[in-house]
Amino acid sequence: MSLKPQTVPPVPQETERIARRAFPKGNVYMTIRDELGVVLTDELFAPLFSSRGKPAEAPWRLILVTLLQLIEDLSDQQAADGVRSRIDWKYLLSLDVDDAGFDPAVLCEFRTRIAKAGLEEQLLDTLLEHLRKRNLVKSGGRQRTDATHVLSAARTLSRFELVTETMRVTLDALAEAAPDWLRTVACVEWVDRYTTGWKAAFANKKAGRDERALTVGADGFRLLGTLTQAPEKVRELPEAKLLWLVWLQNYQIQGDQIAWRDSDNVPPASLFVRTPHDPEARIGVKREEYWLGYKTHLTETCDPDLPPIITDVRTTPAPTPDGEVIAPIHKDLKRKDLLPKQHYVDAGYTDSQNLVASEQDYEVELVGPPRPGPGWQTKAASGYDSSHFKIDWDKQVVTCPNGRTSRSWSSAVTAHKDPVIKVRFSASDCQVCEQSGRCFRSNSPSGARRLTFRPQTQHEALVQARRRGVTPEYRAQYAVRSGIEGTISRYANACGARRARYPGQARVHMSNVFMALAMNLLRVGEWYLNKATHCRCRSSFNKLMLASPCSA
Repeated sequence: MSLKPQTVPPVPQETERIARRAFPKGNVYMTIRDELGVVLTDELFAPLFSSRGKPAEAPWRLILVTLLQLIEDLSDQQAADGVRSRIDWKYLLSLDVDDAGFDPAVLCEFRTRIAKAGLEEQLLDTLLEHLRKRNLVKSGGRQRTDATHVLSAARTLSRFELVTETMRVTLDALAEAAPDWLRTVACVEWVDRYTTGWKAAFANKKAGRDERALTVGADGFRLLGTLTQAPEKVRELPEAKLLWLVWLQNYQIQGDQIAWRDSDNVPPASLFVRTPHDPEARIGVKREEYWLGYKTHLTETCDPDLPPIITDVRTTPAPTPDGEVIAPIHKDLKRKDLLPKQHYVDAGYTDSQNLVASEQDYEVELVGPPRPGPGWQTKAASGYDSSHFKIDWDKQVVTCPNGRTSRSWSSAVTAHKDPVIKVRFSASDCQVCEQSGRCFRSNSPSGARRLTFRPQTQHEALVQARRRGVTPEYRAQYAVRSGIEGTISRYANACGARRARYPGQARVHMSNVFMALAMNLLRVGEWYLNKATHCRCRSSFNKLMLASPCSA
C-alpha cells in the first residue's frame, strides 16, 4: 500500500445541505468538523506506508472512523456501514452522499500498521498541541488522575490448564515455523494430548490431575531439550521462550525426577504467567476483587469553564502500585508543556516519595489523602502514633509524649528498596511509663516502643498532608477530584474499555490511547455544541435586555 498525502477536501455542498436539514440544531460530529477541522492529517501517517503500490485509503479518514467506532462501541463492519449510511459521519469525513465507503478489513489493517509503528502517542500529542493553541488545554491549571482495571482478552487458566495449553500453543507455532524439524522430534502420543481432545485429558480427581501435570511436564522438558539443538529461528520463537518460562515457574527438578511446584513455591503475581495467549497479563487485586489483565491510568484537566481533556494515558500490569506512575505522568506532561499546578489524586498515589518529588522536581502540588499510619494506634484513634513524637533530625534523637528519649537510631531499607529510619526506646523507660498502654502492646516482644519513619523531607511532607487532610478547606478543595469518576465510567461503559480487545500490553495501550483521543474529540464537540445551545436558549427578558438595554 502506498500513500501520497493529500489536502483534506472541504465538505461537499450536497452533503452539507442534507446534514444541515437533518440536524438544524447541530450535531456533535458536525461541530467537531466545524470547530476543530481535521487535526490528524495524512502527513502523520506517511511513515506507515510505502511510496509505491496500490493507493491506500486516506489515513485521516480511517483514524476518525476508528475513533467513531470507539465512541459508539461498534464493530468494524458496523463502522463501515456507518460510513455508507450516516450523513453526520459523511459530513465529518468530507464524503459525498453517494460514497460507498470501504471494506471493513481496511480498519483492521490500519490499526495493525499503527501498532507496529507505535504511533498512538504521537497522535495524542498532536491533538493536545492543537487544543493548546486554541486555549482549550493549558499548563499551570488543575488536573486529576485515577485508574481502572482492564480484563485481558484471554481467560484465566488454572495451572494445570496453563501448562497443557502452553505446550499446545508451542507445538502449533513450531509446526508452522519448522514443520520438517518438528516431525523428527515429536511423539505420536502428543497428537491426542495436545490437539482437540486436550481439555478432556484432565482428570476430575486431584491425583489424576497431578499425574497429568507430570506427564505434560515430561513432554515439555523433552521438547525443551531438543530445542537446544534446533535451528536459531526455532529457538528464537516467542512461543519457545514462553514454554521455557512457564516450565520454570511451574516445575522443578528434584534429583532425576520432575516435581510439580506447590502453590507457595511459585513466583509472585507480578511475574507469574497465567495464559499463553496473553503472557503479559497479570493477576491484580483491589478491594478483594481479582482480575487478569492490566490497569489504565487516566489524567485529565479540570479547569473551570473549559472542557475536561485527557492529557495522559498509562497502561500498566494489573499488580503495579498506583504510586509508581506519578513520576512518569509528570515527566510526560512536562514534555508536552502541560504540567498542572495542582494534581488531584486518591490515596494510592500519595506516598511520601511522590509528595516530595512532585514539588521538588516539577513544582506540582500533589493533592490527595495520604494513607494513614500502619500502627494500631492510628486505627484505634486513641494511642500515640508517630505524629505525637518529636524528632530532632540533627541529633538523631526522638522524644516521646512523656519526655523519654530514644535509645537507638539506625538507617534501613524496606523490601521495596525504600530508605527508612528505625528508632528504638529503652525497655526500662517504657515499662515504668504510665502511658505505655497507649504507646505499645503489653505483649510486645521488645517490651518497648519502636518507630519506623521516612527520611526527613518525606516524613514532614507526610505529616503535613495528614494534618491538612482533616480540615474543611481541604475537603472542599479535594471535591474537584470526584469528576474523574464520571470520566472513568464513560470511558469504561461507553467505549468498552474494561475488556481488552487485543492481547499484549502494547496493543492494549494503543486501544486506551485511541479511546482517549475519541473522548477528547467528543468532549470538545459537546462543549462547543452546548455553548451554542446555551446562547440560543435565552429567556424572553434576557433577549429583551440584550436587544435594548435600559437606561437606568
